Amino acid sequence: MTERIKDLIDAKQYTMLRQELLDMNEVDIATFLEELEHEERFKIFRLLPKDIAADVFAYFDIETGQMIISSLSDSEAKNIIDNLYADDAADLLEEMPANVVKRLLRNANPETRRDINQLLQYPDDSAGSIMTVEFVDLKANLTALQALSKIRHVGVDKETINTCYVLDEKRKLIGTVSLRRILLADTEKLLEDIMDDNFIAVNTLADQEAVVHMFQKYDLDSMPVVDSENRLVGIITVDDVVDIMQQEATEDIEMMAAIIPGEKPYLKTSVWDTWKSRIPWLLILMFSSAFTGKIITAFEGALAGALVLTAYIPMLMGTGGNSGGQSSVTIIRALSLDEVGMKDIFRVIWKETRVALLCGITLAAGNFAKMMIFDRGDMGELSIMAVSLVVSLALVVSVLCAKIVGCILPILVKRIGLDPAVMASPLITTIIDVLSLILYFVFAMAILPI
Repeated sequence: MTERIKDLIDAKQYTMLRQELLDMNEVDIATFLEELEHEERFKIFRLLPKDIAADVFAYFDIETGQMIISSLSDSEAKNIIDNLYADDAADLLEEMPANVVKRLLRNANPETRRDINQLLQYPDDSAGSIMTVEFVDLKANLTALQALSKIRHVGVDKETINTCYVLDEKRKLIGTVSLRRILLADTEKLLEDIMDDNFIAVNTLADQEAVVHMFQKYDLDSMPVVDSENRLVGIITVDDVVDIMQQEATEDIEMMAAIIPGEKPYLKTSVWDTWKSRIPWLLILMFSSAFTGKIITAFEGALAGALVLTAYIPMLMGTGGNSGGQSSVTIIRALSLDEVGMKDIFRVIWKETRVALLCGITLAAGNFAKMMIFDRGDMGELSIMAVSLVVSLALVVSVLCAKIVGCILPILVKRIGLDPAVMASPLITTIIDVLSLILYFVFAMAILPI
């Protein structure tokens, strides 16, 4: 179908093109338009009916949305903003230049402007910043029949009607009721008799990661958001949570790879921005790695008496770094899912200690056997047995230290309110490298005649 649409564009058959677009899903239209040059994209976008155009616009990435909205007339832009859900409109405006935001808000209808301003006032990454204000609220004294009538009247513009929210006279949330329950109830039954007053709600200032955890824990499709006085101000739907999960996972992966998280997709991020996101941590890690050089210099005498020891330094440092990385990634994942916390630190240390001993002994045994069989001719005047013992002991202790450091640091960092992902593989690897070298040379000087 994409090729046919492109042929229609080339042939300037705009009437047929419009019909082809109307037969497509809004997501597919947005994806197709993003692949076109700006002038052509804008021309095709304006062929869409007003309601379809607003739906398609909601699926554009931020950059495309900005280019389109900046090219529209005031009346066209007003139609788009007024037909977007308030949370989508707020996300768009948050990324746009101030002059464009003022223009769009000035032309939006008062209700839309009020809703957008309400969402923009909440801190980034809070529940209030990701909620939508398009929900169905009902009074507790309505009958099921009256509730259905209201849902039919207001539901067309709401983000979801599967769950409705029951309020008292002061707009305080007192319960929730599903559309299914309303439909199946006796028509004269009051909502206060069929609502669920054991509901899960979140405060407007709650962190968005906490929201994700609550959705996962309670298997929710939507969640009410209340203010400090328990008044309903919005809802969060599962599609917003999926976006947050993707965003948070991307941030954690980037930080674990020593990259400052960015907002744009990879192919739309400039070389300059990519450089800026990577170079700070590379500089930090480069200078921190200087400690390993200092350690090698400090034990220069030991190395001079047993040059063969240098051959095993990369293996020892690599194994320690990998061991610490395994533990840190596992613990960071457990922290993000609320499976462990500060209260569990000693249980985590005890478990990782046992795992480390098993892993270390297994690695040491394999290394000892390999050295005894394949490295006999490389020892010079040193005993193959003694050198194998030094390397194997260093392996066991390095793996033990690596796994303990890898599990403790993320928990401690989380405890002081920072993101544990920053303590992942790169920084932990540097710490482990230093510890591994010190332990290696201490064992060498204690066991070998150097």
